[in-house]
Amino acid sequence: MYTTSTAILEALREAGIEYLFANLGSDHSGFIESLAAAADAGEEQRFPKLITCPHEMVALSAAHGYAQASGRAQAVLVHVECGTQNLGGAVHNAAKGRVPVIILAGTSPATQEGEAPGSRNEFIHWIQDVYDQRGIVRGYVRYENEIRVGANAKQIVRRALQFATSEPQGPVYVTAAREILEAEVPRTQLDPEQWPSLAPGALSGEDAALIARALATARRPLIVTSYLGRRREAVAPLERLCTRLGIGVLESVPNHVNFPRDHPLYQGSQWNEKQQNTALAEADTILVIDSDVPWIPQLNHPRADARILHIDIDPLKAQMPLWYIHARHACRADAATALRQIEQQLDGLDIDAAAVRERTAHYGKRHAQRAEALRRAEQASHSELGVEFLTAAIREAIGPEAVVLSEGVTNFHHIIDHIGRVRPGTLFSSGGGSLGWNGGAAVGAKLALPEQLVVALTGDGSYLFSVPASVHWMAKRYRTPFLQVIYNNQGWRAPKFSTLGVHPHGHASRAAQLGVSFDPPPDYAGIAAAAGGALALSVKRPEELEPALERALHAVRHESRCAVIDAWLPHL
Repeated sequence: MYTTSTAILEALREAGIEYLFANLGSDHSGFIESLAAAADAGEEQRFPKLITCPHEMVALSAAHGYAQASGRAQAVLVHVECGTQNLGGAVHNAAKGRVPVIILAGTSPATQEGEAPGSRNEFIHWIQDVYDQRGIVRGYVRYENEIRVGANAKQIVRRALQFATSEPQGPVYVTAAREILEAEVPRTQLDPEQWPSLAPGALSGEDAALIARALATARRPLIVTSYLGRRREAVAPLERLCTRLGIGVLESVPNHVNFPRDHPLYQGSQWNEKQQNTALAEADTILVIDSDVPWIPQLNHPRADARILHIDIDPLKAQMPLWYIHARHACRADAATALRQIEQQLDGLDIDAAAVRERTAHYGKRHAQRAEALRRAEQASHSELGVEFLTAAIREAIGPEAVVLSEGVTNFHHIIDHIGRVRPGTLFSSGGGSLGWNGGAAVGAKLALPEQLVVALTGDGSYLFSVPASVHWMAKRYRTPFLQVIYNNQGWRAPKFSTLGVHPHGHASRAAQLGVSFDPPPDYAGIAAAAGGALALSVKRPEELEPALERALHAVRHESRCAVIDAWLPHL
């Protein structure tokens, strides 16, 4: 029987979705029946492959990681409102990270006396019936809807995916009652060319000319970005533009490789440091392009007379109630398209070659000084297992092609500084603020890039948030081995830093206990070993690190199993 469930699965596959990351429940009987029927008929290829996910946070994080690594949207299936709530912070991460994913959920049956196939037959169908299930995620998704009639289920799926894959990208959410999912419907064939994602937006000719002139004539131009590297094709035109004009590049809370970190114009990254960034303070013209938090005004800001220009796929930051950067000119445009337009405008300008040389030398000198400071920090932290030494050792062991997923939280800046990614598509963070993304994302990234080494770098708190037992069970079942290194400072350092930032001389600054330490710590690596047969290693001294990395990488590359290194850093 061809049902709504069959039509939805077919629509997903026709749209190019390879995987359905699923946490199954009583509302999914139609999907399970359709998948089983296809398997019996030898037609599994009609539908996305089902990936069983014991926890919804891991399911959506895996789809998130897959979409980041591949550039292609994936699907998640969860159980009514309970499963939707259990997605938790993963919905936040997908929304803030602008990751295309379609989330499907059933709802409790709408009938109770057998009026239609799928009518209520379990006590939970009353308990799980809520007034506004879609409202749980409404503030985060780009689109949400309910399939009310099975005959147009494919159209609803396609419309949802148009929202998910058009900029600004993000998650979408579609529900249907069990009776609808079980209903027999006519077969529908859709023309995929009638459901395109929106084309990338461009600057107007006047805007492109204005920005080109401003950058070319500035004494100290600077570009600030955070997620330009989502569109990998934007990195090369950014590098060409900056090289041509001698523009420095500063990353603020970077989520991707936005600019080669070994380029002499690269001026580093900034996070929550309580100090003024020199490059930002001296710039007279600043182009902010694809950044949610280009600076933190209370701590670090441009000079008062700086001319600020802004290009973004979402310049209004529609999902942020409070946001402004005092930009004098703001444009909605795709970064890659806009940068190429600005390049073209430069062809008609008389560019001061001497000024370009001076700017290039100025930024190049500062870049070299920064590189030397990073090298010294790596050496200094060798006396104990310091975060700089640890990250540098990982960098040397994994090579430049490895894909790194970073969720180190209070060590974000050290990881970015010392992991040394220079190639677009080799570094990701969630893009959001809810912890626990890295484990599921590693499984998804490895599914997308089976031939590449995937490395997840995580704080000990983030590791626990990631539901590691589910992550490593999935990694074993679906053959997605990855290296995971836990930056273990025995607790939550972020709440401690936040408290001291507000109350530097308060009671908390003198307290022996703040409720943030994990003493004694769990056996983090042992959890992965028990759940998925991972190689479990603990490193407490610098001399133990190199042999541990060798063993771990051998396990991942040659034994096809995960390896988890619990690296003990100085106590928080």
